[in-house]
Amino acid sequence: MSNSNNQKPQKAIASLLPIVSFVKPYKWVAMLALLVLLITAGLNLSIGQGVKFVIDSGFIAGSKAQLTQAITGLVVLISLVAVGTFCRFYLMSWLGERVSGDIRKAVFNQIVHLHPSYFEENRSGEMMSRLTTDTTLLQSIVGSSFSMALRSSLVLIGGLIMLLITNLKLTLLVITCVPLTLVPIMIFGKRVRKLSENNQSAIADISTYAGEIIQHIKVVQSYTHEEKEKQAFGGEVEKAFNVARQSIKQRSFLIAAVIFLTFGAISIMLWVGGMDVLEGRMTGGELGAFIFYAIMVAMSVATIAEVYGELQRAAGAASRLLELLQIDSEIKNAANPKPMQHGNEISIAFNQVDFYYPSRPDSAALKGINLSIPKGKIVALVGPSGAGKTTLFELLQRFYDPQKGDIMFNSEALTQLALTDLRHCMGMVPQHPVLFSSNVWHNIRYGNPDASDEQVIEAAKRAHAHDFIEQLPEGYDSFLGEQGVRLSGGQKQRIAIARAILKDPEVLLLDEATSALDAQSEFHVQAALNELMLHRTTLIIAHRLATVTHADLIVVMDKGKIVDSGTHQDLLAQSELYQRLCELQFDKAQTVNASTA
Repeated sequence: MSNSNNQKPQKAIASLLPIVSFVKPYKWVAMLALLVLLITAGLNLSIGQGVKFVIDSGFIAGSKAQLTQAITGLVVLISLVAVGTFCRFYLMSWLGERVSGDIRKAVFNQIVHLHPSYFEENRSGEMMSRLTTDTTLLQSIVGSSFSMALRSSLVLIGGLIMLLITNLKLTLLVITCVPLTLVPIMIFGKRVRKLSENNQSAIADISTYAGEIIQHIKVVQSYTHEEKEKQAFGGEVEKAFNVARQSIKQRSFLIAAVIFLTFGAISIMLWVGGMDVLEGRMTGGELGAFIFYAIMVAMSVATIAEVYGELQRAAGAASRLLELLQIDSEIKNAANPKPMQHGNEISIAFNQVDFYYPSRPDSAALKGINLSIPKGKIVALVGPSGAGKTTLFELLQRFYDPQKGDIMFNSEALTQLALTDLRHCMGMVPQHPVLFSSNVWHNIRYGNPDASDEQVIEAAKRAHAHDFIEQLPEGYDSFLGEQGVRLSGGQKQRIAIARAILKDPEVLLLDEATSALDAQSEFHVQAALNELMLHRTTLIIAHRLATVTHADLIVVMDKGKIVDSGTHQDLLAQSELYQRLCELQFDKAQTVNASTA
């Protein structure tokens, strides 16, 4: 974005040229709108001749019949201009809304395919600003400002031609003054663009700040920081306002300077023309027509100046959007993806895998990982926080690619498989489930959009979620609020488990999936998970070791490395870290049980 700040004002239109590709699918609408605009501009210019005819043939000639005829012709011209203006405005506004919608879809389509590390380095509020505010600016340009600029340009050219035809001397006077109006455009145009881009960044800051506060409103209120956050948000708003005020000030100077210069020139021309009429060198009708055309030219120049300011703002928005659209995802599909194989005994294998998060390039999240997971087995990953357990899940789903080593799925490297095929084979139940601002049907059916209502209900029953869903105000049609705020932690977890059950994946990824449940619910859901895990490869991130003592293989991790592996009994005998973890948890559990006995 800093690059766009350094661009010269004359490059504003060049920055907008790539947007033309979004107009191409609707070229016939654009061409029809331009044709109507051309006809309307011609009719507007014809009104000047009507004014001349009314004055010379009606007022000065003193003929009522000719005056009536002239006024009738003028009304007809004005009516045609009104019809043409309606058609032009409707077609251009339709085109602006359509193009704006297509740009929004293109930006959103780009965002959902970007690599996750991009979202670690870029603020969500800024992306939302690009998706909404920036596209709205472009909609205004395509739908109205471009039309106004083109119409004003045509009227300006046509008006100058009609001025030449009407009176050469006065026209030369007007033409001499016109270049003066370009001076403020050149002076203020660059400032307007820079300040407009800064204003967009300030708005993005506001969106990010407000989004975080709203998302974590319970934390804000529990720490009684309402007043503090109000003051802080007010400060962000004031920053944005001050930047916007400077931009408005520059645009106001631009428009005011152009209007003063153009209408000042008209005043001088009116004095010179009035002297010529008094001395008989031109008729009153010619002066009236000349004034009409001069005002049209002046208004056209003022409109172009105003639109130029809008173009400067839109050029910044276009640069930001195109910058986002041109980003290549670091996680790419193979050029010729291999078909998914399902008959291998080894389901997953990590071979000498090293991985560093892009945001922490000097600290290894995983180092020298070697791990083979047989098909249909249950493998638990245990270890302290930060050991790299969740990172293994993220690599397995190809949210990231390792810097060294290979990850195999059914004997094929992950990078050789289609992303959709790979992720379709996996079902994830996170420790903190993600629910969407929709009803229960949508949230469970997210696991399989084609599932019938009966299949959704069956999945909910197997996850022991059906009973509490039925007790919601509208059952499965109940709106769950943003991020499922209307449900308890245990209820959210069971909705997420039902979603995974409905997906029916080949590989289950469970990140402490029963951690948010009470003892009774945990017993039932664990039973459902045990049934679901039959004949599937299952990886479990476990913080509570009591839930994975039944696993076929327990992998102990620490500081990004695998330090030991084996069954529960094996590890109790040979792994000091596993022994220490067990002692901490089981001794604590025994103490709690003793205190409640």
